[in-house]
Amino acid sequence: MGRLGTGGEVQMTNQNALIGFALSFIAGIATMAIIGKATGDGITPDSKSVSKAKTSVAADGPKNPGAVPVELYIMSQCPYGVEAINGIKPVIEKFGPDVDLKVDYIGQEEGGNLTAMHGESEVKGNIAQLCAFKHIPAKAMAFIACQNENWREVDTNWDSCGKKVEADMEVLKTCIEGSEGKSLLSASYKRAQAKGASGSPTIYVGGQQYSGRRTDDAYTRAICNGFADGKAPEICKALPDQPTVNVMIISDKRCADCNTAGLEQGVGSRIGKPNIRKLDYGDPEGQQLFEAVKGEKLPLLVFDETLDADKEASETLGRGARREGKYRVLNVGGKYNPICGEPNSCSKPECQGEMSCRPETKNTLEVFVMSQCPFGVRALDAMEEVLKNFGSALNFKVHFIANGTAAGGFQALHGQPEVDENIRQLCAIKHYPNNHKYMDYILCRNKNIRSDDWQSCTGSNGIAKAKIQSCFDGEGKKLHEEDIKIANGMGIGASPSWIVNGKHQFSGIDAETVRQNVCQHNPGMKGCENRLSGGQPGGAPAGGCQ
Repeated sequence: MGRLGTGGEVQMTNQNALIGFALSFIAGIATMAIIGKATGDGITPDSKSVSKAKTSVAADGPKNPGAVPVELYIMSQCPYGVEAINGIKPVIEKFGPDVDLKVDYIGQEEGGNLTAMHGESEVKGNIAQLCAFKHIPAKAMAFIACQNENWREVDTNWDSCGKKVEADMEVLKTCIEGSEGKSLLSASYKRAQAKGASGSPTIYVGGQQYSGRRTDDAYTRAICNGFADGKAPEICKALPDQPTVNVMIISDKRCADCNTAGLEQGVGSRIGKPNIRKLDYGDPEGQQLFEAVKGEKLPLLVFDETLDADKEASETLGRGARREGKYRVLNVGGKYNPICGEPNSCSKPECQGEMSCRPETKNTLEVFVMSQCPFGVRALDAMEEVLKNFGSALNFKVHFIANGTAAGGFQALHGQPEVDENIRQLCAIKHYPNNHKYMDYILCRNKNIRSDDWQSCTGSNGIAKAKIQSCFDGEGKKLHEEDIKIANGMGIGASPSWIVNGKHQFSGIDAETVRQNVCQHNPGMKGCENRLSGGQPGGAPAGGCQ
């Protein structure tokens, strides 16, 4: 398996993937999800409108004095938000009136138009859940739990879930389909933005941002820590002691991007009693441990057998860490290969895939994407204009970001549907390379990338359905296995990531940003004289899935 990630989706400016991991690692096992927008794309909440807005939607019932406030900021179609609310629901029920739960939603409003990261369906799902909190507060969590059984359909399953929990359907429907629901969502967005909540889930317990594990025990401990001295209920007194876990962080002082301080913070907030040691590859002990665990990229987290005593951490890491003797090794998305930092190292097989060792190939552009990442989609859409501008002068290649093998299966951020679509697009690339004919299929799919109706993007455009299907059933998995080695070899995990001439990496999602970067490294190339659409003064539009 590849990098362990936060399990979260974020609307924010670009971040260093490693720092993001450190702030919330062990929250879930998946490729890290950071979905960003350029600074300025979102609204800045008006302080007066926020202060006048109805207080955050809360679970029903009076609260005991000293009840611990728990705030969730989520997206109704974010799988990690779903995971968080499903996980915390039984904990909230266990504490009853000793916890004050409030839920708000993350999205944007521009000119009165409400939008959400996962599209109009998520907007409707957000509204449905807010209306449930407003009109059936005692049943709201059960209603959401029902919706979460099929969270991709929260825009429509509110009807069946409302009936299942025996809601007043007329009142619920009026709220969801009328102006009240939109007003609730507008106010909720403003509260989330005022709080600075851009990642789903963002959780606050007792007024402090929570970045721990999404498990019953972890939530329970966090809530117990929120009670005033002597006021904690019996639930808290029954919690067992936490064992000490030895953690080694291996880094290299030559690596400018190895943020061990961020990792240390992440470890400290995820493991109850960590004993952290920082080792440098340049020192004998650090190099010896690196070699013992068969390390590849730095920084690296290494745990010894004391991890087994922490059952929750052990079970969680067991899905993301590999065993090497008495150690467990956790890949945290590091990109620095210390072996390749030595002089004349490019001749070594393990270094030939490194960016520093790649040959300069003029007039070449590569993009690394996840086929169902909304920002990867926008980047590939921009390529229609870029390719028309440069024509045959530009050698363009598309690569995909995922993990796994043909034999063992693949893992992608957006699940099996994304794996399948990656493979179909690779099949189109393999069999329709001339004049970038494969882009006809990709651009068509991008109009509704989450639809499973890929067949409608074949036929009339000259892409044969039978050929794509035959490739998918046959050579496609091997194509995917070989292709993802390229991104993984270079430590690329953000969709989209661009590389010019095999050496120069940049980010962006618009045609003008792509043109500028291509022309910076290929001056005089035909087409560089033309300005394309997009681009922003002071910086390129940012954003990506990681």
